[in-house]
Amino acid sequence: MPTSAQLLALFQDSLLLTNFYISIHLVRIDERNGNLIILAGEEIEIEIDPNGRRIIR
Repeated sequence: MPTSAQLLALFQDSLLLTNFYISIHLVRIDERNGNLIILAGEEIEIEIDPNGRRIIR
């Protein structure tokens, strides 16, 4: 289950991505470390840790 910080970051990132017409393909929680993973567009991968910090690759 995502934390409230992860949900807020997910909402903000989803809004930003869709405003630029970038498709979101997958949203999933990595059960090994609790990070939320977003795969979008051709090459965008966003990882959100339980504290809401983002790692963009």
